[in-house]
Amino acid sequence: MRILLASKALVVGAHHDKLRALGANPDLDLLAVSPDRWIEQGRAQIAERPPPRGYEISYTPLALNGRYHLFWFRRLRQMVRRFRPDVLHIDEEPYNLATAIACRDAERYGIRPVFFAWQNLYRRYPPPFRWLERYVLARADAIVGSEAAGDVLRRKGHTRRIEVIPQFGVDPELFAPRSQPRDPDRFVVGYAGRLVEAKGVDVLIRAVGSIGGDVTLRLAGTGPAEPDLRRMSAAMAGVAFEGVIPSADMPAFYNGLDVFVLPTVGRPGWTEQFGRAAVEAMACGVPTVVSASGELPHVVAQAGLVTPPADAHALADVLMGLRADPARREQLAEAGRAHVVRRYTTQAVADATAALYRRIAGVGS
Repeated sequence: MRILLASKALVVGAHHDKLRALGANPDLDLLAVSPDRWIEQGRAQIAERPPPRGYEISYTPLALNGRYHLFWFRRLRQMVRRFRPDVLHIDEEPYNLATAIACRDAERYGIRPVFFAWQNLYRRYPPPFRWLERYVLARADAIVGSEAAGDVLRRKGHTRRIEVIPQFGVDPELFAPRSQPRDPDRFVVGYAGRLVEAKGVDVLIRAVGSIGGDVTLRLAGTGPAEPDLRRMSAAMAGVAFEGVIPSADMPAFYNGLDVFVLPTVGRPGWTEQFGRAAVEAMACGVPTVVSASGELPHVVAQAGLVTPPADAHALADVLMGLRADPARREQLAEAGRAHVVRRYTTQAVADATAALYRRIAGVGS
């Protein structure tokens, strides 16, 4: 069975773990398509290109690179014509131009298309995005990241197959607890992700600034909110802006923390749709605190702590409690690791995805 999977997320090397797990299935012949780079806020992220194992990968330029809903894979049609897959998996939302073009190409060659949807809030998009979405929903099966995302598609009239499978899992051998030299008198809090207003990093900075004592806040990532965040933390000792960390180095980042926090506040029309960084941190045995935003409470379940969005006082109280209670941190570390191994490994995601491909293509599972 031939599968063509196109995704801009593949510019990040860690996301190839799923490709390797899929490629290990002897009945799958997998061709992955990745951009050679992804441009965000004027900054180009060059594809990391780990060696492929069990799959073929093609790196291709994007048209309108950096335009989230209007980009498309320039050479996708040629790849479809050459490879002739049984299933074309376009790893984008149904209202994106790239998804509609992929569905058009699949239809032209009699191939079954499938798309991915995170959107967990019902929204009516303006033209042309509403037209693109209507076109895709009439033609393609869906993988969704949550039950809420599936409910949104059904409300919009999607009647084809909908399967709930997280887009990403983690490699529990790579993202694993590792002992590192630590200063027992210093409490280290961390965040990883985009530095944008919706992520609530300002809430985290205020919370850390209010707890006193010898505390370090490590922020991994960049974004348009960074200048404002630097200004508000300028008078605080121990706030480190560490920029973009390569995906292969993220386990070491997490293992250098006492607590990981994902303090998303959301914005009109968007709330947290998964929270990959929280899953990675829990896999590394790091106690994890998230806000009650979107899917985050469901993702961490009972293995993490949840605070109200935009409530710096509540977050500070939780952090002070964890700093004072090493036994509680150890309990959360063990619970988080077990939760991820049970539900969010790359292998589990790949197995569910491969089984869906077989059903879509009409072959035995």
